[in-house]
Amino acid sequence: MALVELETGGLVCPFPLIDAKEKMKQLSPGDELLIKFDCTQGTESIPNWAAEAGYPVTRFEQVGTASWEIVVQKK
Repeated sequence: MALVELETGGLVCPFPLIDAKEKMKQLSPGDELLIKFDCTQGTESIPNWAAEAGYPVTRFEQVGTASWEIVVQKK
């Protein structure tokens, strides 16, 4: 199992989500994707996408005034 980091700070929505979807395609089952983002819309769109795709969210936290990290596992 690997943890892959995706830095999307500075990108406006929906680009963090688009990048996350593309990166997730490259991962193996069991791998986790750490998405770092500062787009407030991503706080809803990324967890919703993960739930719809059947990817568990193993961590989701605000790490700054306007920045978040979410870890999504590929099943």
